Amino acid sequence: MAGARRRGGHAGGHDNDERWLLTYSDMITLLMALFMVLFSISSVNISKYKTLQESLKAAFSGSILPGGKAIMQSGSQSTSAHTPATSEIPSIVPLTPNVPTTNPSQASSAQAQAESIAAAAKQEQQDFQQLQSELNAYIKKHGLTGQVQTVIDRRGLVVRVLTDQVLFDYGEANLKPQGLPLLSEIANLLNVDRTHPIVVEGHTDNVPISSAQYPSNWELSTARATTVVRYLISCGVNRNRLAAAGYADLHPVASNATAAGRARNRRVEIVMQRLDPDITS
Repeated sequence: MAGARRRGGHAGGHDNDERWLLTYSDMITLLMALFMVLFSISSVNISKYKTLQESLKAAFSGSILPGGKAIMQSGSQSTSAHTPATSEIPSIVPLTPNVPTTNPSQASSAQAQAESIAAAAKQEQQDFQQLQSELNAYIKKHGLTGQVQTVIDRRGLVVRVLTDQVLFDYGEANLKPQGLPLLSEIANLLNVDRTHPIVVEGHTDNVPISSAQYPSNWELSTARATTVVRYLISCGVNRNRLAAAGYADLHPVASNATAAGRARNRRVEIVMQRLDPDITS
């Protein structure tokens, strides 16, 4: 019994003595893991490390970051040894407009051109006044002072003819025989100058008209202007210079409240236009 107890106790002691192997194996495993980690850290990609090194060097050299050189200096140095960077602040230069310089030859050319335009405008005005004078003499000689009027305005030379008593019957667009000599004289004077364009404008009063031939004053005013254009062409005026326009009652020259005013608004205007509409009389 006693021997059996000693054998059993020896067996239990043997088991306790071998437990250190478990701890030893665990330690060896941890050391192996540690060495593997250290090995993995020690194997650096040389190319990437050099790239990082160059980037950091460039960043702190002052070429990229303005304070890079100051960072590389030793912090143990006294701040009094550093001289602050001083530089003169440039004065503010006022902005001056970029005015292009004019070549003297160009300036003289522009001045000559302006003088030429002014001379042409002056000559044009004199020509209009000469034609107006001749027309006024014809109008006065034939007793048409109350029916025909000449004006020089911004548009040019305007011959204003009342339609009722001279050119057309009321509400009609057929030329009256007594108006043909006047239109012939106007055509002869228009042919003295063969460069200025001519516009014949038809105007009416504000009394509505409604007929089978002329449903409104638009058709009537346009038909009267076209009739005068056709007659001027038959008198030898170049058709390329002529144009017809109808304005109905849009541009009255007198009040439509009275019969006399409406009679003045029923008219045809023959306009010799200026070549330069910016020149006024």
